[in-house]
Amino acid sequence: MAQLRVLAVDDELPALEDLSYLLRADPRIGEVATARDGAAALRLLDRAIADGRPIDAVFLDIRMRGLDGVVLGRLLSQFANPPRVVFVTAYEEHAVDAFEIKAEDYLLKPVRPERLAEAIRRVAVSADVPAEGGETDTIPVELGGVTRFVSSADVIYVEAHGDYARLHTATGSHLVRIPLATLEERWASAGFVRVHRSHLVAVKHIEELHIDSGKCTVRVGDTELPVSRRHTRELRDLLVRRARKARSAP
Repeated sequence: MAQLRVLAVDDELPALEDLSYLLRADPRIGEVATARDGAAALRLLDRAIADGRPIDAVFLDIRMRGLDGVVLGRLLSQFANPPRVVFVTAYEEHAVDAFEIKAEDYLLKPVRPERLAEAIRRVAVSADVPAEGGETDTIPVELGGVTRFVSSADVIYVEAHGDYARLHTATGSHLVRIPLATLEERWASAGFVRVHRSHLVAVKHIEELHIDSGKCTVRVGDTELPVSRRHTRELRDLLVRRARKARSAP
């Protein structure tokens, strides 16, 4: 894809200069605009759209005078073609806000070049995915005191733990403070289906549906999960339609 056009927003000039310097050093980025507050950022974004050169991503501080980063992020999510948002902040407690806004990443200050490079990679991949390919989402998890984002595309299944949920991926699992019902609603367009009151599964990872004596299970990787009676017929029909579509594809 073409080089990215990005906007860095921070009301502290030294932090803004450091961030813009690191962004310009990345070969995937072609243009870096800057703004010192949310209102200036909105004006710049509107002007870029009017000029036919919309911004691909906004690297956004959270605690700013006037329009703070969380409010600005929510405004950006209402755009017809919203830019990707990467939060850059000294505070960890806004990670859930970032998830709700569907931010691409959440970086803590001082920004390490390797973490910024990973955030830019996420933006570049997201910007290059065609809209008809299905939606992906990201969710913040804590790993050794560092906030990282797990993509819905990497999740095999989700297990309910009260008001929490455990995300199972090929490389491990992560406990997050988000109810399973919330993820069911958010990730329906990403190919996840509810198979049980305690489990949400990525359809693409279902390898086998097994029914024995009225009891139904699905196999995802090395794990066998129960399917509740109320979800069995719906899931079976979904997998049949999926198989037929795959066979009829050229």
